Order: sequence, then structure tokens, then C-alpha cells
Amino acid sequence: MANYDLLVIGTGPAGQKAAVQAAKLGKKVGIIERNAVVGGVCINTGTIPSKSFREAVLYLSGFQQRTLYGAGYRVKERITVEDLVFRTSHVKTNEIQTVQNQLQRNSIDIIYGTASFIDPHRLLVRHASETVEHTAHFIVIAVGTEPARPPEIPFDTTSIIDTDGLLALKQIPQSIVIVGGGVIGTEYASMLAMLGIPVTLIDKRPRLLEFVDTEIIEALQRQMKEIGVTLYHEEEVVGIQKEPDGQVTVTLQNAAPLSTSTLMYAIGRVGATRGLQLERIGLAPDSRGRLAVNEHFQTAVSHIYAAGDVIGFPALASTSMQQGRHAACHAFGLPDRTDTALLPYGIYTIPEISMVGRTEDDLAHDNVPFGIGTAQYREIARGQIIGDKTGMLKLLFHRHTRELLGVHIIGDGATELIHIGQAVMAYHGKIDYFIDTVFNYPTLAECYKVAALNGINRLPRPWLPIP
Repeated sequence: MANYDLLVIGTGPAGQKAAVQAAKLGKKVGIIERNAVVGGVCINTGTIPSKSFREAVLYLSGFQQRTLYGAGYRVKERITVEDLVFRTSHVKTNEIQTVQNQLQRNSIDIIYGTASFIDPHRLLVRHASETVEHTAHFIVIAVGTEPARPPEIPFDTTSIIDTDGLLALKQIPQSIVIVGGGVIGTEYASMLAMLGIPVTLIDKRPRLLEFVDTEIIEALQRQMKEIGVTLYHEEEVVGIQKEPDGQVTVTLQNAAPLSTSTLMYAIGRVGATRGLQLERIGLAPDSRGRLAVNEHFQTAVSHIYAAGDVIGFPALASTSMQQGRHAACHAFGLPDRTDTALLPYGIYTIPEISMVGRTEDDLAHDNVPFGIGTAQYREIARGQIIGDKTGMLKLLFHRHTRELLGVHIIGDGATELIHIGQAVMAYHGKIDYFIDTVFNYPTLAECYKVAALNGINRLPRPWLPIP
């Protein structure tokens, strides 16, 4: 048994940052990992593998060069699973080592095993046939999520898979139906279509990703159709059956049945809270295994915090890191602040999408007088150089004060570009900043200047000084 100032359950982004922050404050910290390696879903099955997979697809398919060298251009004619997994495995191995080294450098005890609560300050950790008790003054639950697997879906490891199962396939699917048009389903749909696989994406909503700007999503849907994705909106799956020949039959509520070699079920994830024995400490997760927290990420038991995907939306690695750090700071009395109004979102579809701030629908609903400025990548020299002629950057700003209210981007480098707008918004800057600032040329960042000029020139008396 060991006594800790802080025990963290889970070594994903939230758990890592909570543990390291507490260690930096001179606290004795232990972190518990149920798997054989650290990193959680982010490094082992989620963010890092899927984004490495995406980079491999982009490179091997030659997609980014096709506007320059023709639609038939490919780096490799026949792409195999081994080609795609090579990069994924390399990056994943390095990231695991990086996290493990970081924890060790900060003198954090890595405890391997499955944790469960004995009481509000004691945890039992089982590893193989051994069990050990540990106590802590504070505890952070950062166990992440796992794919939802409804009992009526006949999952296997080859034909009917969840979102964690794709990278474990032995061969590239001949065709695939993806059920669920959320972030993960949409990302994988665009990646697989780039490999030339017939992809069908089914979602019950009128359009994909309803929290994203409408114009951006319309552009995404057009481009997904161009690369071979068939979209079914406002449609539901009512039956999934594996046939004797190995094919999967998908029965739809309104449309004709579909036949495919592979089906990916991508409707939601659930908090990995089963087995924690939360009832022993008076905590009850919701129907999807998620825990409720306050603005400091405290649960109903004040010395027990929860952070990361286990607390639900937005469930991003970036936000999870900040949540974990914030929880540790609050536990040990260090002032900390998370600006939830300026969280950037990165969606790694092909092309990628990123956004920060408010949307048109949001501003219109609140009767905020706003203006719009846009820049098309095809009008930017850098866009021509890299061969991205469909990208777009869009600025939303207050029509009277010209304060920047939102930035929405689709195209190459979107998830990097967004931070320029985020920084300006953090200081309540105006679009005048982009007009008055010199940007390197040729760069995609120049889109900010073009979009700001486009927006301000739509205003009556656009050059009226702002006090």
C-alpha cells in the first residue's frame, strides 16, 4: 500500500496532464493504467492512430497533388493494410515512449492494473493475480470512453466492427457502410474513400456535424461525394445481418437494403466507468457511463475529480489535457482558468475542418448584427502552390464594433490556421488587425487578410474608424 497526494485513474491526455501538473507542484502522484502500455484511447486506438492513418492515406493516395498532376495520380497503385499501419505503428510507439518518459521524469508512479473504489479515499488495483490498496487525498477519474456496442449488433472482428476495429483489420475492405455521421464516422468515411473503397455513410440527421457552420459542412459534403462517399441523410438502420458468404446486409428504414463487405458501427461512445464500483462512493454515471462535474471538474464527491472524455462533450484530446490540468490545479489551490468559449475544434476529415467561436446560426438566433468575410484558397497563391483549390476561410464579426466573433475553415492546414483567429478573439480583437498586419507571402495565413478585407468592404462606409 502507498499513500498519495493524488491518484489518477487513466493515462490518456486528461490523466497525463493532471498527474504531471500535480507533480510539478511537488506532490506525490500515482497514475493507474489498466492496459499494458500508457496513453489511453488517444494514443493506442483513437486520435494518434487515426490521424497517422489519415496522413498515410493522403501521402500514398497522392490526393494533395491531384490538382497539379491529374486525378489519376497516386504514389502507390496498390495500397495495403501494411502500408497504412507502418506509419501508424511507428508514431504510436514513439508517443507511448514519450508519455512514459514524461511520467517517469516527473517521478510519477505508474501503477499497472484495474482500479476500483473501496471507499472515497481508497482504491483497489488488480493486476494479474495480485491486488494492492492505495490511498489518496485527491483522486482524478480519467478513464476515457469505449465504443458503444449495442447487444443487437452482431459484432465480430472482420465484417461488423466498431470504430476501434478498423485498424485491426487484416486487409482493406472491398466496400464499407458506416453507421453514424458523427466526427469519427465522418473522418473515417473520407479517409477510406480516398483509397478508392466504395463508402456509404448513414446518419439520421439532416446533415453531417450539426454543430459546425452550415456553409462549411455543405462544402465538406460536396467534396465527400466527389471522392466517392454515398451519403444517406435522415435514414436509420433497422437491421444488420451477416450472410453465409461473408457479406453484410444492412436493412434501412426508408431506402432499399445495402450489401457490403464491412460495416462499421460508429454511433457514440460510452464512459469506461464499469468496474470502478462508483456506487461505493455515492457516484452514479448517466446512461452512457459519463460523470457530471462542476466548472472545476469536481464530481459530487468534492475531493474526486473527473476529466476528459468520461465527462462527455466536447471529448477532444486538446480539451481533455486542459481539463486534467485544471482539476489538479484546483485540488491543490493553484489558480487556473479554462476559457470554454474559445475552445478550437479540429475535425480530421479530408479536407480537414476547424472552427472557434460562434456560428452564423448561433449569432442569428441571438439577433447579433454580424458581418461575414471569406477567402477562397484558390485565390491565394499558397493554395495554388499546394494544389488545394477548394479550401475556404470564413470570418464572422460584429457589424458595429468589428470585433471578431468566429472563425471557420475547411481545407489544408485548417487545424493549424485556426489558432491565429483564436488568439485575436482571446483579446477581443477586431478584423482590422488582419487588415493592418503584414503576413508572410505566400502563406495560407494570408487568407485572414483577404477575408477581413472581403468582410469590411461589404459594410456601408467600411472605412469609418472604430473608437
